[in-house]
Amino acid sequence: MNNEYDVIIIGAGPIGLRCGIEAVNRKKSYLIIEKGCLVNSIYNYPTNMTFFSTSERLEIGDVPFVSHGDKPTRRESLEYFRRVTESWNLNVNTYETVKNIDGEKDNFIVMTDKGRYTGRDIIIATGFYDKPNLMNVPGEELPKVHHYFKEAHPYAYHKLLIVGAGNSAVDVALETYRRGSDVTIVIREDKLKDSVKYWVKPDLENRIKEGTIKAYFNSKISEIKEKEIDIKTPDGIMTVENDFVFAMTGYQPDFSFLKNAGVTISDDEAKTPQFDESTFETNRKGIYLAGVVCGGMETGKWFIENSRDHAINIFDKIEKDSKT
Repeated sequence: MNNEYDVIIIGAGPIGLRCGIEAVNRKKSYLIIEKGCLVNSIYNYPTNMTFFSTSERLEIGDVPFVSHGDKPTRRESLEYFRRVTESWNLNVNTYETVKNIDGEKDNFIVMTDKGRYTGRDIIIATGFYDKPNLMNVPGEELPKVHHYFKEAHPYAYHKLLIVGAGNSAVDVALETYRRGSDVTIVIREDKLKDSVKYWVKPDLENRIKEGTIKAYFNSKISEIKEKEIDIKTPDGIMTVENDFVFAMTGYQPDFSFLKNAGVTISDDEAKTPQFDESTFETNRKGIYLAGVVCGGMETGKWFIENSRDHAINIFDKIEKDSKT
């Protein structure tokens, strides 16, 4: 089996697949390595999630994305990216975890839990959905606390507390409320985020106004207990009964993986990885970043639709280097 490639791509999300397509276009040998399933982050989205973007803005590789509605669902997206992978016959190893990247440009050695590969260049397209932002409060380690949400049915008729003011928190609150859950939402700010999907924001605001979903604004959790939660509010500590917590507090890239790969991370709150904004090459020559991982903690900066062309910039630089 050939384990030598021109380019090794880490991450089989939409942008990792787009990089694989560009490798095919440039006639470069390549391997995409993914620690989970194909488009693992999308797979882990809520079962009934609808994308904010329209389907054509998610298209890659000239493969049409036809959805039943204006905005595709999670299920339609999984089917689409499988079709892309099959159409381009992309070389993808799923359920294989990269452990280490040694060597240097033109002779990188990538060690995984299943093998050893060499590559002239490396592209890291690992996204940010694997690492939740923790609340760092007592009791967060309890099994009733979740940072991901799949579907509402298991929580019907239970007392839920949702943390967050963005799209994920709003979706969880409304979906569980409509499956019979007793829902309370805790928001650090004085209102929902302006970025919340325009077709669902009024729905939650009206449920809060009528009192069917309870809300604590300018508040945060101070402690999670087996059957209760303490909430720090402007009026003092409020204790509420609780069965499950969904902390929809956002996610972050795997900074330890980036640092181990030799990528410099800024020491400010943004934790921005160091890379050239025109070529996407990092401070470690021959290692590139693609997709939302480029944003560091600014996870709202890059999306599928505005980072699809990262692959073109990267391979332009790879080809330029190969001619010098």
